[in-house]
Amino acid sequence: MGGFTITGTNHTSFTVSDLDRAVAFYTEVLGFPLLNRSHRDPEVIARVVGVPGADIEVAYVQAPGHRLELIEYRGPADRGLIEARPCDTGFAHIAFDVDDIDAVIAAVEAAGVAPVNPAQDLVHGPNKGGRAVYTRDPDGCTLEFIQRPPSA
Repeated sequence: MGGFTITGTNHTSFTVSDLDRAVAFYTEVLGFPLLNRSHRDPEVIARVVGVPGADIEVAYVQAPGHRLELIEYRGPADRGLIEARPCDTGFAHIAFDVDDIDAVIAAVEAAGVAPVNPAQDLVHGPNKGGRAVYTRDPDGCTLEFIQRPPSA
């Protein structure tokens, strides 16, 4: 290998259009604590992300066992919206194990976010016997919720 060791996962990041709304969804609807929220130095960020004119505010929330980074870009002016489907190369999602998928669906629906389809029974793979549903956050970032089978 390359003479190095990956020692862990630091975070998963979603770019959002409204950081206040995103933080409210992840903290109030999903119950993740807010760890930090701050503006970043535009010159440094532009060099890190390779986007001239990048100007961001970042919030970190703590999911069980994993940190999520939510980024609102205020610049550059020509930023846009990506509308990828799960079958499109580069599409990504994050999946969370839950104890009650129906309660999760009710909570996200109450927040104005509808599941892509009703929860599905899983008949193959490591979660066989469980149920899964894809939903989105208010910016369209895909979240999967998996209720593992009772014996898992």
